[in-house]
Amino acid sequence: MNFTDFLFVLKPLLAILIAIVLAAFIIIFHGSRIFDNKRRYHPVGGTVLHQLFNFHRLLEYMTDLTSERKTYRLLSFNRNEVYTADPANIEHILVTNFSNYGKGWYHHSVLTDLLGDGIFTVDGDKWRHQRKSASYQFSTKLLRDFSSSVFNSNAVKLAGIVSEAAKSNNIIELQDLFMKSTLDSVFKVILGVELDTMCGTYREGTQFSNAFDEASAALMFRYVNSFWKVQRFLNIGSEAVLRKSLRVIDEYVYKLIRTKIDQAQKPQDNSLDLKGDILSRFLELNETDPKYLKDIVLSFVIAGKDTTAITLSWFLYQLCKNPHVQEKIAQEIREATKVENGSTIAELAARVTEESMEKMQYLHAALTETLRLHPALPVESKYCFSDDKWPDGFSVRKGDLVSFQPYVMGRMKFLWGEDAEKFRPERWIDENGKFQKESPFKFTAFQAGPRICLGKEFAYRQMKVFAAILLGSHSFKLADQNKLVRYRTTLTLQMDGGLHVYAFQRDKY
Repeated sequence: MNFTDFLFVLKPLLAILIAIVLAAFIIIFHGSRIFDNKRRYHPVGGTVLHQLFNFHRLLEYMTDLTSERKTYRLLSFNRNEVYTADPANIEHILVTNFSNYGKGWYHHSVLTDLLGDGIFTVDGDKWRHQRKSASYQFSTKLLRDFSSSVFNSNAVKLAGIVSEAAKSNNIIELQDLFMKSTLDSVFKVILGVELDTMCGTYREGTQFSNAFDEASAALMFRYVNSFWKVQRFLNIGSEAVLRKSLRVIDEYVYKLIRTKIDQAQKPQDNSLDLKGDILSRFLELNETDPKYLKDIVLSFVIAGKDTTAITLSWFLYQLCKNPHVQEKIAQEIREATKVENGSTIAELAARVTEESMEKMQYLHAALTETLRLHPALPVESKYCFSDDKWPDGFSVRKGDLVSFQPYVMGRMKFLWGEDAEKFRPERWIDENGKFQKESPFKFTAFQAGPRICLGKEFAYRQMKVFAAILLGSHSFKLADQNKLVRYRTTLTLQMDGGLHVYAFQRDKY
């Protein structure tokens, strides 16, 4: 028997063995629930092993399960994982019984190697302290004006690169450019540091960005890999990649923080602006623990870098697939900015103001429609601290992981109608041509309640600035109209392989 024949025989035997072991675990750990007549638990949709086997198409797998039932359980070795697309249940988790659902020890153990004790991994007093401090920072006019200036400047740089490619008819990989430009923006706004990764002049910044993406992918794999702690101990597989990436990330961020602290202690240097960026604001509050500041910085980076870049990538992809929407947005931009023919990119950018963007209602709707179908964070999970009963009449237990899935919910017909999977910005426009909101428990891209995304308006502003400057000056077409664009299974919904397009300067521009 050769090796191929051996594997052919071994595979079904392994599958049977896994099924037997899993059944034993289910009886041991879930037996009391199976025979509990006092409480009703959500129907079982599968096991975490099914997630592992479907990791390459994880979101489609979850979409299939949710199409059969709004809420279901996946059985793990020692707990339930409950997934829901029911807005009433989500409101219960995020608002009604908010104190009963948080990150808990499980999410902290998975994420802490990268995000430490940042706002996305902690609960209680640590979360409240960071939330209060961050909320204050995001509400200041100083940060709003400073960030708008940064967004505008980097959008102009990106449009210049696109313009050069358009002149030579070269294919552009836009997702990579969006990642670099938003990283440049985030680091300027958070740390006051000019990375300039778009031009490739800052090698360390590029290394950081690549390491951050690798670390994010490794953390996502932990959620379906029950043996990640063994791999971490042995330093093999994805855990070896993660450890190597973390060294790059820590070295880079600590270096920047130490430099910033040294600068803050030299107020006599008038050339330094210590009030515009977020880190300077925290230093003014006497927060000088490098570990604490690193955790805050990386939390803001994952919130501001990937999310806007990913949304802009899917946004441009949808506009290429729906050219009539692209042209409608371009026309709205021209009307809102009153840009004249023959104007430069810089002159267009100067007209992209808070006032002109407020008039871009259809652009806002198209970005929101993109977030409905392609949310940057496709799955949101919480830890259940004590037994609870949900509005649908079913119970969850202490220690269960409970999740809602913005990606899956965007495709549910019972929420969005028969055309749920169709990209249609008009669903967000009322009869007066104005943008109309939906319930945050139905459109869950920014969460809701006490944990609603602090950077929501910040993100919309950045995306609208970039979209207005790019679409006001260029049109875009996919390099390969027939290529199927897929996502990478990471913490964020990155395109697998990037977004390859041709750009064309607009005739009326």
